[in-house]
Amino acid sequence: MDILLTIACCVIVLSVLVFIHEGGHFIASRLFGVRVTEFMLGLPGPNIGFKHGETKYGVTCIPLGGYARVCGMEAGNMKPHLKRVYEYMLENKKANANDVSNALNISEEAASDCLFELFQWGSVSENKDVFTINKFCKKTFKEEYFCQYRSLPFWKRIIILLAGIFVNLLFAMIIFVILYTLVGFDVKYQDTGEIAHVTMNPLQAIQYGFNYIWLVIQAVVKLFNPATAAETVNNSTSLIGIAVISKSAAERGICAFLEFMAMISVSLGIMNLLPIPPLDGGKFIVEIIQKITGKNVPERVVTLISIVGIALFLLLFIIMIRQDIQRFIL
Repeated sequence: MDILLTIACCVIVLSVLVFIHEGGHFIASRLFGVRVTEFMLGLPGPNIGFKHGETKYGVTCIPLGGYARVCGMEAGNMKPHLKRVYEYMLENKKANANDVSNALNISEEAASDCLFELFQWGSVSENKDVFTINKFCKKTFKEEYFCQYRSLPFWKRIIILLAGIFVNLLFAMIIFVILYTLVGFDVKYQDTGEIAHVTMNPLQAIQYGFNYIWLVIQAVVKLFNPATAAETVNNSTSLIGIAVISKSAAERGICAFLEFMAMISVSLGIMNLLPIPPLDGGKFIVEIIQKITGKNVPERVVTLISIVGIALFLLLFIIMIRQDIQRFIL
C-alpha cells in the first residue's frame, strides 16, 4: 500500500506539471492559428476522449504527463511534390502511397514521404497504410500551409516553443504567492527557539520565486562545468527520488505538497531550456540557427542530435536512479 501511494503521488506531480507545460504550447499554438490535432493527458498511445473542432482531447492508456500534437513542426524543408499530393488527396479523399505514385508519376517512396508529412500536418488520417483526407482541411494548399507551425514568422514560433516553460514558471510563482502570502509558514528563531507563523507580501513572495528560479538555473549551468558536474548530478534526483519526496510532502499536508510541485515545476521548466533536441531549448537553438543562416537545418541533422541528446539523458537517468536506490531503498 505504501508503494502504491508513493507511485500515485509521483504520477500526480508529473502528470499535472507536464500537462500544464503542454498546455502552454497548446494555447500559444491555437492563439496563432496553428492546428493541434491532439491534446492528451498521458504518454502517446491508445486513448479515449472527444473531438472538438480540429483537436481531440482525452486520456491515453498511460496517464503520465501529457502532450500536444502541434502540426507542422517537422524539421527540414517541405517534401517535394507535397502540394501535388495534397491536391490529389483533396480531390480523391482516400489513397495509399502506390495510388499517389501511379497518379502523379513519382516514386512510391516520395509519395509515402509526402503522405507522412501531410499526416504530421493533420491533413490526412492513416489506417493500415491507407490515408484519408480530413474533413476540416482547407480548400487550397496555401490555406492548409498557413495552419502549420512552420508557416509562422520566427517570433511566433519562438513564443510557441517557450510557452510551455513560461507556464511552468508561472504556475510555480502563483503557488509561491498563494502559500507565502495567504497561508504563511513557520519560522524557528535559533537564538530563542521560538516558532512564529509569518507571511510575506506579494512582492516578497514573487522575489522569493525569482530567487528560487535563479538557484535552479545556477544548478543546471553547473552541469556544463566539468569541475561541478559530478556534484550537481549527485545532488539531483530521479523519478524514484521525486516519488519518495512527493509522498513525504503529501503526508505533511496539501501546502507542503503544492510547494514541492512548484519547485519541481521550476526544475521542469528550466531543464527544458537545455539546448539539446528534442527539448524546447534544443528546438529554440535550431530556430536561431535557421534565422541566422536563412536555411532550414536538415532533418537528419536534427534527428542525429536528438538521438545523442536522448542518450545523454538516459545516461544521467541511470546514474541518478542508481544513487536514488542507494539513498532511499538500500
